[in-house]
Amino acid sequence: MKKYLLFDLDGTLTDPEEGITKAVQLALAHFGIEVEDRTELRPFIGPPLWDQFMEWGLTKEQADEAVKVFREYYVKKGVYENREYPGIRNMLKDLREAGFCLYVATSKPESTAGIVMRYFDLADQFVYVAGSDLEGTRARKADVIRYLLEKEHIRDLSQAVMIGDRKHDVLGAKEAGLDSIGVLYGYGDREELEQAGAGHIAATVEELRAYLLSQADR
Repeated sequence: MKKYLLFDLDGTLTDPEEGITKAVQLALAHFGIEVEDRTELRPFIGPPLWDQFMEWGLTKEQADEAVKVFREYYVKKGVYENREYPGIRNMLKDLREAGFCLYVATSKPESTAGIVMRYFDLADQFVYVAGSDLEGTRARKADVIRYLLEKEHIRDLSQAVMIGDRKHDVLGAKEAGLDSIGVLYGYGDREELEQAGAGHIAATVEELRAYLLSQADR
């Protein structure tokens, strides 16, 4: 039975594609890399930004600067170019009523994640919203999960599960000692999640809701 549900944010609770890809587009252009088709930038949704910028050929120092350019746009405008996945709000309500404790564990900076949660009026559904720090020292998903578990004094890891759409969520959960659930309505696919070792995969929000409710301690 599970009690503690840790949700990824981008690609799991909300769809941030427009805001994130526009911010990445500007950050890459800062280094002379022009990307007209923003769908090419979807891999930036979910993983730590530094890792993705370096995969595009930037050095660590350039990635640091790119993240600053990204945040200049994203915090002012991009964070609001976002949409809630249909059914999420009702699912969260049902899970809380069933007795689950809900958390967010995201690689997005904690302060920015808070803005998103307040914008969508979802903050009250969660016990705590945990994210990375602005310096990037707590950017890996496993580090965010461990930070959350320690902060909330969650000791019995068998009662906790990480829910997310990318392999980073699954691998981070595994590293931190948690089970994981992958979702297919975000930005990962079944092959990615299965190869990472997701314990269960839900195709839709409704499938996720039904599966989680079946795990309730009744």
